[in-house]
Amino acid sequence: MVHYTVPYGHESITFQLPSASRGQLLESNPMPPLPAPRQAIDEALRRPLASRPIRELARPGMKVMVVVTDATRACPDDLLVPPILNELNAAGVPDSDVSVMVGIGMHRPATPSEMSEKLGADVVGRVKVVNPTPGDPSSLIDLGMVAHGVPCRVNRRVYEADLSVATGVVEPHQYAGYSGGRKTVAIGCSSAATIQYSHGPAMLDHPKVRLAQLEGNPFHEAITEIAERVGLTFVLNVVADEEHRLVAVEAGRPDAVLEELVRVASPMYTVQIDGQFDIAVAGVGYPKDSNFYQASRAASYLQFAPEPVVRSGGVIIIPARAEEGVGQGAGEQAYLDSMRQAISPADIIANARAHGYEAGGQRAYVMAQVLAGCDVIIVGSEHPDIAEQLKFRHAASMDEALTMASECVGQSARVAVIPHALMTLPVVRQESPALA
Repeated sequence: MVHYTVPYGHESITFQLPSASRGQLLESNPMPPLPAPRQAIDEALRRPLASRPIRELARPGMKVMVVVTDATRACPDDLLVPPILNELNAAGVPDSDVSVMVGIGMHRPATPSEMSEKLGADVVGRVKVVNPTPGDPSSLIDLGMVAHGVPCRVNRRVYEADLSVATGVVEPHQYAGYSGGRKTVAIGCSSAATIQYSHGPAMLDHPKVRLAQLEGNPFHEAITEIAERVGLTFVLNVVADEEHRLVAVEAGRPDAVLEELVRVASPMYTVQIDGQFDIAVAGVGYPKDSNFYQASRAASYLQFAPEPVVRSGGVIIIPARAEEGVGQGAGEQAYLDSMRQAISPADIIANARAHGYEAGGQRAYVMAQVLAGCDVIIVGSEHPDIAEQLKFRHAASMDEALTMASECVGQSARVAVIPHALMTLPVVRQESPALA
């Protein structure tokens, strides 16, 4: 029998499907990793897209802010930030005039150990590394409204910097279409009000707020304008494969970098399938599976693909240690509270559309829509009680989870095994029209 392996924290789980099941392995399309990532990063900084290099944009006396992703994003900031600092030094900007801000959004602040792990001890020793404080009104500045009525209330220090630079990884994102540098600042350094409105039911119900969708996507349009209004003019972004190896890197103006890296990412992440599945085993792995807020994205990504990957009445299985439980930030707590207090997924959906929700509640709204159509089983969590409060089912092992799933959909199930569900976009193949 075929053995399948999916990530589980820093480790992995290997399993077999029930004998009557029909399994299909779904993986992103391989691309050759960059043979010399550090050299490629240096080259991208020397030859940026639609922008002058950092060493020409910066000058002595400037205060510079470098915004990076938080600990749940697999962005290699330890590779990206040192060359940025070196470019600033070459322009005459000393390390003492540079700060690094971790774009946490409404998640918990990054800890000193996470800062060192993500950025490297050298960077933490060179420059000041800070978390934004979205709950402190004095740390924010109100820049009015942007596209689609989204309030632009953002971190004051980022706005007041003489030069802002952001890192990021370009991969499919459920709301933004693709993640990337503009989102690192526009969401990572914004206020609760900005996140609440941009992630509200009206925005998320828009038919073009979808994975891999940029054209006509109001979420993408709003965060692009927020980043522009804040003054983000330069990003250093990458595309990585399932093993977190870099396959592309570009620097320069945010829109130009996003366009070029989406051109690389789209064919790599998109996988054609012949129809919906009864069961999907969705791997996540570290760092995303450290809490339920992030790990649950595996289910919503599959269900908010251009067409749901799992049929109505099907089952999604997510192995996730979730050692942090739901997560430790205000957004994560709002997710837990919404799910725990509701009678049913339908109750969550109706209440959200009638009354809205606070920032973080969008995860409850999205997951309620997933759970209204299929079951979600978490495997091997350290907090099965919290999993159940989130209206998931829990299994101690993959064998137990597959037995539970088979009881729901039948023994001869069609099963998708997706080792890296957040980096794989299954798209139902469209049949060519018959020739006349």
